[in-house]
Amino acid sequence: MRLKPTLPVLAVLAAVLLSACGADDESSGPSGAATAAESSAFPVTIEHKYGSTTIESAPKRVVVVGLREQDPLLALGIVPVATTEWYGEHPGAIFPWAEEALGDAPRPEVLPFDDGIQYEKIAALRPDLILAIYSGLTQKDYDTLSKIAPTVAQPPGQVDWGSSWQDEILITGKAVGKPKEAERLRDEAEAQLAAAKEEHPEFEGQTAAVATPYQGIYVYGPQDARSRLLVDLGFTFPDDLKGIGGEDFGGQLSGERVDLLDVGTLVWFADPGPADKVKQNSVYRRLKVRTEGRDVFLAEKGTLYEATSFISVLSIPLLVDELVPKLAAAADGDPATPTE
Repeated sequence: MRLKPTLPVLAVLAAVLLSACGADDESSGPSGAATAAESSAFPVTIEHKYGSTTIESAPKRVVVVGLREQDPLLALGIVPVATTEWYGEHPGAIFPWAEEALGDAPRPEVLPFDDGIQYEKIAALRPDLILAIYSGLTQKDYDTLSKIAPTVAQPPGQVDWGSSWQDEILITGKAVGKPKEAERLRDEAEAQLAAAKEEHPEFEGQTAAVATPYQGIYVYGPQDARSRLLVDLGFTFPDDLKGIGGEDFGGQLSGERVDLLDVGTLVWFADPGPADKVKQNSVYRRLKVRTEGRDVFLAEKGTLYEATSFISVLSIPLLVDELVPKLAAAADGDPATPTE
């Protein structure tokens, strides 16, 4: 159940914040001041879903309320004091591809995601910046967090949980005073994807989507990061699936419309048992996407599955090395080419 900011919660926050007023800003714990901010980077104002936030100086204690911002922070040489974990159960919510960027720095404190935003814990960490870019922050969430520290919510004009990895590195770069470095990292990652796209011209013109057998069949929409990754590689999101989910980042596909999954290449998040049920579905098993071996099944465990959901400037090299070959095997339309 989502924790809502009630009057008692706000009272606790006030008490925590007052007790922290005299504390030393350089207390123990991971620090955001790994490298200096770029000249003339502050003050900076960042537009987001709930208005704008002005950051006056380089933050030293960054708390991640969104679900992926630790990667852009680490790529920029900054270790957050806390992260929010949604899956993976990695220490500090730092995934394997980000370990090198973390180095020997202390791991962030992990805030659980299942019970809503941990307002009291966040306040106790005394952040000077809260990032909630890849998030579903509500107006009440934003108002409450803004009483603790400057808060950057999800980008305007996009669905919740709909920010791209490009959004996340560029917005994070502005927030911590490293916009030029963020642009360089964005450009490097885009160049890797462009090289993979050039190496696989068969992707161009093919439709592609990502689905999972969750409560039936769930399809990720065109604004979801997984779908956007496929587009970055040269695929096209299927027109017939664009209405799935409406204003959300994805939605359920009714059993009567399984035929809409007959796309050029289809990526499934499915463990072996659920995957077998999908393959034996009376409609799906007769679709060309299945009979021509154009589907890729990723078990919901392991580094490749994690990276395909946690797309960032740090995970893209792994995706190019490990996911792209599977997509190429599917896109060739030859059932004999293994994709699993």
